[in-house]
Amino acid sequence: MMDIMGKRNYCFVLSGLILLACIIGYFVNGLQLDIQFQGGTIMQIEMPDGNFSADRAAAIVMDAIGKKATVQKSKTYDAKAGTTSLNLLVLNIASENPINEAERTSVLNAVKKEFNLKDIPKATVNSVEPFIGNEVKVKSLYAIFWASILIILYVWFRFRTMHGLSAGVFAVLALFHDVMVMFAVYILLKIPINDSFIAAVLTIIGYSINDTVVIYDRIRENTKLMRKASIYELVNTSVVQTLNRSINTSVTTLISILTLLVFAYIYNIQSIIEFALPMTVGIVSGVYSTIFISSPLYLVWQERKLRKKTSHKPVKA
Repeated sequence: MMDIMGKRNYCFVLSGLILLACIIGYFVNGLQLDIQFQGGTIMQIEMPDGNFSADRAAAIVMDAIGKKATVQKSKTYDAKAGTTSLNLLVLNIASENPINEAERTSVLNAVKKEFNLKDIPKATVNSVEPFIGNEVKVKSLYAIFWASILIILYVWFRFRTMHGLSAGVFAVLALFHDVMVMFAVYILLKIPINDSFIAAVLTIIGYSINDTVVIYDRIRENTKLMRKASIYELVNTSVVQTLNRSINTSVTTLISILTLLVFAYIYNIQSIIEFALPMTVGIVSGVYSTIFISSPLYLVWQERKLRKKTSHKPVKA
């Protein structure tokens, strides 16, 4: 039988390195917030055709006014004629204050020069206040907090025969591990965090805890079947028995999400990319934390309690 629990220290070190990378990345790159959370300006620039690069547009905005922009290519359609009416270059420029008239002119001139346009393109400019974003952030934090409390209470009651309080706490720690991994990827790649990221985080929390509960359920069942086994054998056997189920379920889900992500990249559907990318990272992290974080932490805690209990027993003469 595989000795998964014997590798737990390596897994703890790996998770520690990921956390360290997240902290270092935060101080080096900062946390990039999308326009919904930070506020800023949305510019919809009319283009003569669809032959322009969204990636290059983001670079010229940075060069022109020194502000980061997320870029989308968009089209409007004439329903009656069944043809494309306008090709739009959509710039979401996140900043504490909306861009001024001089910055707007600089962006339009840069677009004209970069894409060899005859005239300065027409643009619709809208300012975005961060009030909705702030409200979403606060409510999301509340949702994560109360979800964590309810998960601990549920696991505590459901698995009280196997010291459910510690099991619930370590299950939630594994969930925070998944969230930190998702943050690390976004910080290191300088991807702006938006409402799609928050939705993906809440989805992964529900997905990951489901796998953890399956393992806990097997530990509880094996407690009755393996009465003479040590806590190490009990946890390791339970994890191995559920390993195929955890991996197969995650791989199946991952195939669907990756297909969606590839499709979105091919057709440049930014809203789907913003949801599918953190979901992909979260699913991989979720199956990892279920097997290599929550269960090993539970094992380490129970072994520590047994050692303390044994050390306090009186020695017979």
